[in-house]
Amino acid sequence: MSRSPATILVADDDRAIRTVLQQALGRLGHDVRTTGTATTLWEWVKDGDGDLIITDVVMPDENGLDLVPRIKKLRPEMRIIVMSAQTTLLTAVKATERGAFEYLPKPFDLKELVAVVNRALAVQSERPRSAAEAVNGEERLPLIGRSPSMQDIYRTLARLMATDLSVMINGESGTGKELVARALHDYGKRRNGPFIAVNMAAIPRELIESELFGHERGAFTGATQRSPGKFELAAGGTLFLDEIGDMPLEAQTRLLRVLQEGEYTTVGGRTPIRANVRIVAATHQDLRRAISQGLFREDLFYRLNVVPIRLPPLRERLDDIPELVNHFLAKAAADGLPDKVLDPGAIARLKDYRWPGNVRELENLVRRLAALYAQEVITAEVISAELADMPPSDAAAVAPAVVAGENMADAVERHLRDYFGTFKGTLPPPGLYDRILAEVERPLLSLTLAATRGNQVKAAQLLGLNRNTLRKKIRDLDVQVVRGLR
Repeated sequence: MSRSPATILVADDDRAIRTVLQQALGRLGHDVRTTGTATTLWEWVKDGDGDLIITDVVMPDENGLDLVPRIKKLRPEMRIIVMSAQTTLLTAVKATERGAFEYLPKPFDLKELVAVVNRALAVQSERPRSAAEAVNGEERLPLIGRSPSMQDIYRTLARLMATDLSVMINGESGTGKELVARALHDYGKRRNGPFIAVNMAAIPRELIESELFGHERGAFTGATQRSPGKFELAAGGTLFLDEIGDMPLEAQTRLLRVLQEGEYTTVGGRTPIRANVRIVAATHQDLRRAISQGLFREDLFYRLNVVPIRLPPLRERLDDIPELVNHFLAKAAADGLPDKVLDPGAIARLKDYRWPGNVRELENLVRRLAALYAQEVITAEVISAELADMPPSDAAAVAPAVVAGENMADAVERHLRDYFGTFKGTLPPPGLYDRILAEVERPLLSLTLAATRGNQVKAAQLLGLNRNTLRKKIRDLDVQVVRGLR
């Protein structure tokens, strides 16, 4: 709860929203004053009124975002909550850069808004950060989508722009992990430095240290001249380590040392070089499982996983498909391909598909439609024909075969044989018993919670566990609980 009743100034062109906020915040004992114009809000601020502002972006007389820095300049202590139906990454970034306490997309959850108001009134006012240069609103958006899951990502990214915290992006192939990394760089404090991307899965094991840290002339056979590594090339900017889960253990140890000490040496070199980069890592793997298998260093994971971001697969954000399709059609047209339009039936058919290849698969399909079909309007029949011809996804191609008639005990035994085989005659790290139990428990709890749509009471009953025991296991095993997903 907030410390004491406050005067809250609400500016929104929608009378219904003003009424809802006045009633909800008034019940908490606050004095709520509402207006439909930015001009009136500004007059209140100049007169010294208000402890907190809630403002929309689109106002009849002025853009609410443009008003934020003026308010902060006049009254630096003022906390401002910005709301907008323009639910894009740029809106969230602009709101944060210009000094807003919080950004909320419309339609908003009233309980969440009340919680944000209470938090804003409870915290001590901070000195305003110097705003980064304004982002040009006409720039092409790096991320597309207005679904709730994407809104959460936008808000997280907006809070990270002024920091150098390490970020771990987790998501299936094709979800856009590099786009998120580039957004962090392009709109962050290191935007004027280089962005260097490294795909760890594409580098031979014996060359990883040289690729990352560089080498001196004569350091090894074939090293005829000095070569800078990715850390050196990314100095002052961002180093994106894609598919970090594929990094071999010996290279993980070297990377951990660099992150701990803040400096490195080239292969064959002796003079330490200061590491001046922001690290953004990404993977499609379950790194906690890799840790339990002894394949990824736990201390490195926690160094990289300061801020985790989970990118949802496209099947969890189907409402974003129309906007994504329009974006990809516009890109195709800009590349010289014919203009196309998808009719409502075609969009509905796209939403019925599971998209194992995620956003990348959708973009490839849209470009194919633009290139191969003569008609301007693409129908559901065309989409059905294209989807019927889709090759199996990469995920399906690499999935382990299911052995006919195999029970769970046989499957576990097969898995353990493969696991011991990865160590090639050596023994895995100690603690194997607990690690194996955790590997069985985690999917058991995850699938049970998915079946009960996140209802922990029902899940506990189904599992035959005490509810407190289930909660402890969820916390200890870091099981993600998502309510309401089918």
